[in-house]
Amino acid sequence: MSYGYVGKILRVNLSIGSIDVEKFDENFYRKYLGGRALALYFLLKELKPGVNPFSPENKLIFATGVATGIPLPGMNRYAAVSKSPLTNTFGESYAGGFFGPELKFAGFDAIIIEGKAEKPVYLWIHNGEIEIRKATHIWGMKIKETTETIRREVKNPKARVAAIGPAGEKLVRFASILHDMKYANGRCGLGAVMGSKNLKAIAVVGSHKLRFADKEKIVKLAKWASKAIKDMPGPHSRWMYGTGAVLLPLNELGLLPTRNFLDGEFEHAEDISGERMAETILLGRKGCYSCGIMCKRIVKGKYPYETDPDYGGPEYETLAAFGSLCGVGDLNAISYANMLCNAYGLDTISTGVTIAFAMECYENKILTKEDFGGLEPKFGNADAMVKLVEMIAKREGIGDILAEGVMRASRIIGRNAERFAMHVKGKEIPMHEPRGKKSLALAYATSPSGADHMQNAHDTLFERNVEKILPLGILKPLSSMDLGPEKVRMFMYLSMWWSLFDCLGVCKFAVMPHPAAVFSISQLRDIVKAVTGWEVTIWELLKVGERAINMARCFNVREGFNKSDDTLPERFFQPLRSGAMRDEKIAGEEFEKALKLFYEMMGWDSETGVPKKAKLHELDIGWAVNFLEKSNNKT
Repeated sequence: MSYGYVGKILRVNLSIGSIDVEKFDENFYRKYLGGRALALYFLLKELKPGVNPFSPENKLIFATGVATGIPLPGMNRYAAVSKSPLTNTFGESYAGGFFGPELKFAGFDAIIIEGKAEKPVYLWIHNGEIEIRKATHIWGMKIKETTETIRREVKNPKARVAAIGPAGEKLVRFASILHDMKYANGRCGLGAVMGSKNLKAIAVVGSHKLRFADKEKIVKLAKWASKAIKDMPGPHSRWMYGTGAVLLPLNELGLLPTRNFLDGEFEHAEDISGERMAETILLGRKGCYSCGIMCKRIVKGKYPYETDPDYGGPEYETLAAFGSLCGVGDLNAISYANMLCNAYGLDTISTGVTIAFAMECYENKILTKEDFGGLEPKFGNADAMVKLVEMIAKREGIGDILAEGVMRASRIIGRNAERFAMHVKGKEIPMHEPRGKKSLALAYATSPSGADHMQNAHDTLFERNVEKILPLGILKPLSSMDLGPEKVRMFMYLSMWWSLFDCLGVCKFAVMPHPAAVFSISQLRDIVKAVTGWEVTIWELLKVGERAINMARCFNVREGFNKSDDTLPERFFQPLRSGAMRDEKIAGEEFEKALKLFYEMMGWDSETGVPKKAKLHELDIGWAVNFLEKSNNKT
């Protein structure tokens, strides 16, 4: 009897219209847990090296974890995974909400999508039944219209609909997938992969009940969490102000990305903060499945930027990407840009960074008013920022170039525009400043999917207290500015722990070491034991996270990526212009030493960053040894 997982994986080939269900044994689930690791297993074993991300041969995988669907705070996430059209690396994006639990309730742990439909289609999955339905009539619709139309057609207003908008259809390289209009698989352009397959949406409904080995323990933890969450300052802050609660503290620290990462302090930070949102445009709060933290915002922007509350409201990343990074201090305009991204299906981080790049190109006279069709996109121009969001989504005018992402756009524009393109491996930098959080430099550089702030817990959490991570063997606080051997060790352990979350299907806000967390490290182990019945240890769980990291590394090696790709934009090796961290920079020699040491600690070759065969065998993925030879397929 299976606990914590259904034991079935759905495979759909859109080219031939085939639908198959595959079953895997308990050892498979214990070894990979789900999510990131499970999806990588199939990508590595089945995807040909060098495949074009927009080719029918590419695969798009939606995968839950063994924790997805547990009625506890934060146990609701799922992975969307493919080869990324933005980076040509392993592409990954995670979302909370309700789609992941509903997929398991419908009878499946994962969906593997192959091929390309001749004409637009959507999938309808309900209690183990699967249909491929025509979607030509909804092709071109925005996310809300798509969702509402599909719910009417399947005659179920509670259907969870994961859909793409016009941006995904037009293959914008950072197009996202939205479910329920506000929960996003935002990063890596997986919405464009979906569009390349002529797959408009996946609708899911199920009534299958998950089985837990120790239901009594889960019920007890649920009652404890319901009471504890009310007394915890971190969860309360997320409920009160959303993720925007971190904007003002980061600004005070001089770590708020401003004007395309030139500055660390924004003069209008208070005007775009979570606190100001709560005072002005906030209508309500929304949570994910079985989670009382309720960090999602529902907003109603004011004229001339009136927004549709059904599209939710901006997270911290969005507030900073369209706000401080573009020099815009108008909260209504930022909320409107967020709504446009959710309506068209765009990643807010990549969109904001791309617009900030365009603004800096304009201010340095690399691009002109004529290039922008009469717009003057100076830093701070809210109207231009909003207009560029639509131009990118529709691939209109210069938006057609910007829709390629900053790496490709800078190469097309030329004239040394690359120096303003803030990306790693082609993925735009998130809204966290590595010049003041030094292990983030390693996180951005080594992330298999390009720059990603969710690959590791941030340094500032452990400057004074490491009580939350004592079970990992990290015993003393370290400065955020440190990048020595002890920090590299901390980074390595925390990378494994956070990778584990993406395999389990756990929100990183819900479990330590995040300050808004409900559950401790030891409690997460207890939850996995209660759900699965396995006598797991923290060590075994860490190994799953490490296994996934190494599988992702093997994927990129196979695609031709190497140590030279584990780097940062030159700007981060230059001093910040303003803020409490003014003049701070990353020292190149220190960074290179830390990178080499990280390789060695991970069991990778210190000169190339390629995992050693012994390491893969130690992780029980010796089958991946075949993928270590470089294929020179990087494009």
